[in-house]
Amino acid sequence: MNSNISLAFQACRREKRPALITYTVAGDNTKNNSLKILNKISKYADILELGFPHNTPIADGGQIQGSSHRALKKGIKLKDVFQIVKKFKKKNPAKPLILMGYYNVIYQSGENNFLKDCSLSGVDGLIIVDLPYPENHEFAKKCKKKSINFIQLLSPTTSKERMKKIIRDSHDMIYYISMLSTTGGKLKISPKEILKNYNKIKRINPKKNLVIGFGITDKTISALKSANGLVVGSLLCKTIANSLKMGQNPVTKLDKVVYNLKKKIL
Repeated sequence: MNSNISLAFQACRREKRPALITYTVAGDNTKNNSLKILNKISKYADILELGFPHNTPIADGGQIQGSSHRALKKGIKLKDVFQIVKKFKKKNPAKPLILMGYYNVIYQSGENNFLKDCSLSGVDGLIIVDLPYPENHEFAKKCKKKSINFIQLLSPTTSKERMKKIIRDSHDMIYYISMLSTTGGKLKISPKEILKNYNKIKRINPKKNLVIGFGITDKTISALKSANGLVVGSLLCKTIANSLKMGQNPVTKLDKVVYNLKKKIL
């Protein structure tokens, strides 16, 4: 049976466009607003990534760190993240939702307990930034048994031999980090160069759904729309920060931003 993630990519292929993948942090700026944001933007986003707030990030730039900080200040715990997911999935069972974060949160919960909570709340996939291949092999197998996609990461420095192994072991989506940077950084190379690297990876196994993340904004997204999917995160976190600063409703503001992003890839 096809996963929700796989079905989302199939639908986008039929429409001859990339999947729009959004990233927000669970609990930013409140638990209630976080759920409202997911419900609102799911009209335009094909796949939703939800970060669990973390105080020692590895790849997160300033905007995402700010989002995490706001959520942690409100006391958001892992159980709250699962509650947000559960409420969202009750209303939107077919919309793919991917949790993204760091392994120590899983380690503290225990892998089996964590995956059980993922299953019960309706999580479709996991991106664990600091659990690379091949160390993630056993955990990825556990995910598969629970029908949860474990999403592997590739970067511009991943060797071709290593890429082949990662792609061979991947589930329904692979995430290509477009440049060596933290999230939210300005594109250090041109979209043309990113697509050149991307297409080399696609040739290894054209059937795999390969998405691009890092440096994707409203200004760069249309130049990269030949990819299977594009991940936008820092722009959304920045929108929340700016709307709070201006005393505006972050839910309404984000709805407009994601709507405009979708228009740029149609």
